[in-house]
Amino acid sequence: MDLGAFYTGQDFEAWRWMGARPTETGTDFRVFAPAAAGVVVRVGDGAATHGAPAAHGGPAPHAPTPAARDIPMARALNGSFFEAHVPGVGPGTPYEYVVYLPDGSSQAHADPYALASELRPAHRSLVHGLPRHEFADDAWMAARSAGLDRPLNVYELHLGSWRKPGPEPDAWYAYDELAAPLAEHVRSLGCTHVELMPLSEYPFDGSWGYQATGFFSPTRRYGTPEQLASLVDQLHQAGVGVIVDFVPAHFAVDAWGLATFDGTALYEYPNDAVGVSEWGSHNFMHSRGEVRSLLQSAANLWLSVYHVDALRMDAVSRVVFWQGDERRGVNGLGVDFLRTMNHGLHERNPGCVLVAEDSSPFPGVTRAWEEGGLGFDYKWDLGWMNDVLSYFQASPEERRERPGLMTFSMLYRTNERYLLPLSHDEVVHGKATIAQKMHGNYGEKFPQARALYLWMFVHPGKKLDFMGNELAQLREWDETREQDWELLAYPVHDAFLRFRRELGRLYRAHPALWERDFEEGGAEWLDCSGATPCCWALLRRGGDELVTALLNLDDEPHDYAVALPAGEAVDDAEVLLDTDWERFGGATPDGEKNLSVAAGTLRCALAPLSGVLVRLAPAPRPGSLLYNGSVHSVR
Repeated sequence: MDLGAFYTGQDFEAWRWMGARPTETGTDFRVFAPAAAGVVVRVGDGAATHGAPAAHGGPAPHAPTPAARDIPMARALNGSFFEAHVPGVGPGTPYEYVVYLPDGSSQAHADPYALASELRPAHRSLVHGLPRHEFADDAWMAARSAGLDRPLNVYELHLGSWRKPGPEPDAWYAYDELAAPLAEHVRSLGCTHVELMPLSEYPFDGSWGYQATGFFSPTRRYGTPEQLASLVDQLHQAGVGVIVDFVPAHFAVDAWGLATFDGTALYEYPNDAVGVSEWGSHNFMHSRGEVRSLLQSAANLWLSVYHVDALRMDAVSRVVFWQGDERRGVNGLGVDFLRTMNHGLHERNPGCVLVAEDSSPFPGVTRAWEEGGLGFDYKWDLGWMNDVLSYFQASPEERRERPGLMTFSMLYRTNERYLLPLSHDEVVHGKATIAQKMHGNYGEKFPQARALYLWMFVHPGKKLDFMGNELAQLREWDETREQDWELLAYPVHDAFLRFRRELGRLYRAHPALWERDFEEGGAEWLDCSGATPCCWALLRRGGDELVTALLNLDDEPHDYAVALPAGEAVDDAEVLLDTDWERFGGATPDGEKNLSVAAGTLRCALAPLSGVLVRLAPAPRPGSLLYNGSVHSVR
């Protein structure tokens, strides 16, 4: 191990030396505990350990392991590390470190660098090497990129409740069992990626993984490291990218975890005023190189070893600002940690994507590391999310008084590279689901939800939506229950899913909706004046095409007319999608046009609470021939 890199926070592969590493004769154990008086590794217990999950159920047991025994560990390197080689101990063996303090007391801890763990409520580490899986995704890995000028449509999900083999809270499918149905479903929605809520091992189901104990260890709930690698590989071969949530801000407080690991605040702040988060977890002390090396090594493991395409970094503002509070000021060493980590991850994993979940106004989140930015590829636009949901929750009368909820995001849209999220946070804790949030009675919610998603997909920025929203689910998400797939037996929900699939297909098919997301000329208002109540018209450019969305978010029909931009010769228009078509649950006959272009004006009859997506056809220019709908120059 390079001690200089470890202590200065430059190590991105600390897992190669730390933790439990199986050898031909046994296992090498190494742990960092500088303040400890001594450490023993307690291996085995004579009980059966958890292996891969049995089909449609809990994990299948391995054969019983050797009886528990304590093996003293010797000081190594500079004396702050402890190591031991234990002959005859192999993969699947449970172990933990018993850390002795100068006063004679002790505490058993799981291994901070463990590559596998027992299934909760058990919490020990398991001896395991790097996953034994031979990936077949070379072409995918070579072609992946940050995708700034590509479609990016993310389906966020919780693996344990997307599909379940039974009603029991701890009945889960294995990682690889979910690969085929998940790939089929997200591709039908036009999604490019899935985003998996945190997979780093965690003790409490209700934390959803956001309070972790094993940053290198995929949760045992859904199987083995090999099964996770297989899931990623299968998704790649199906043309679906994989994003995993990663939590660099804080960790769970369980005594057997990272807390006061060697009797001191080794990973956390010693002062509770900055060391305890709003969720009751411990904040990482990012000024310490040892902490940085642990976190960025874990992040690098997910990207390099598991071939994950992207990490969505949770609670970035809690690293940037003290306790996430702008009034407390910027945590400069936290900022430095993010910049160094992001630069190192990009350098080591070409084409990987790093996404910041950040609601703060801190500038330069997606600016390059070399230019003084944090080096993220995308930042969640939580301002857009809050504004647009507030608008759709308001009555049409209130909407007329609050146009800024629709227009404000367009004023700052090029400040960062934004991703528009309708995430799990918006469908829990009494907030209601996306469909439920829509103003009005039951029947009015569905057309408004369709209009909301049309607005989301025409607005500049990449897209993220949480599972269940595509069904217009009306029950808040609960991690113990499967999504309400039975809703598809009801025509209105089945029609909503049909709408979402067609919208997703059109999004991927039309470069105007994604190619110039972050350019000034990629989007412009055709109308945001409010002259026609609650009506909006936004134009998108890209791929030599013009696409516009016209929305009527009033509860009355409107004959909506908007002027086309000067210099754009348009002589026809094609309706790509109308949210009010009968096949989506509306009242307009499928395929009905209801629009015209004349004298530089686009006119459309819009049903109440609806929108249309329109491709504008350019008029032939002098010296050109129009052939099959495309303009070809005459030479």
